[in-house]
Amino acid sequence: MQVILLERVAKLGQMGDVVDVKPGYARNYLLPQGKALFASEANIRRFEEQKAQLEARNLETRKEAEALAEKLDGQQFVVIRSASDTGALYGSVSSRDAAEVATAEGFSIDRKQVVLSGPIKELGLHTISVVLHPEVSVEITLNVARSAEEAELQASGKSIQELAAEEEAQAEFEISELFEDIGSAASDEGEAPAEAAGDEGEEETGA
Repeated sequence: MQVILLERVAKLGQMGDVVDVKPGYARNYLLPQGKALFASEANIRRFEEQKAQLEARNLETRKEAEALAEKLDGQQFVVIRSASDTGALYGSVSSRDAAEVATAEGFSIDRKQVVLSGPIKELGLHTISVVLHPEVSVEITLNVARSAEEAELQASGKSIQELAAEEEAQAEFEISELFEDIGSAASDEGEAPAEAAGDEGEEETGA
């Protein structure tokens, strides 16, 4: 099926290009999203008549997207989720979640602009793309953690495995310290009678 593009579409073409696409892709995405028209003679004439207007509108929206991109690119957003000790989420983080957390921080984006190859199902730092305009995209990072404190540690570069190892090492250290204190206390108690016996012996000798 041939369509004429009303805007740039990644891996397909530029505004005004007449391209061949699968019927399902056209009917389910390109046409309802207003990204293309059937490439009939009437629609091609219609595009030519509106080309200048479409280009002007595209330029305006691109400038708005570029302004937002300067502020949004490289931003990191914290997403708090429950997870197991191995880092597997009880659930997942979707494109809707990404859009909502960014919007809550003052960046108005739609879930349809968030590009995810699949739901995020593990703790950690996840870099994803946000398409603000057909010609403008940025990358943001989702810091998925079980708490704000854990998010801060992950942001500093520590993985969930490293955090778990540190917690385990700290627990082992505390246990060893406890046993050393108990051993020391037992040793002190054992020495006291010996000292007392020594004192008694000295008294008897002196007598």
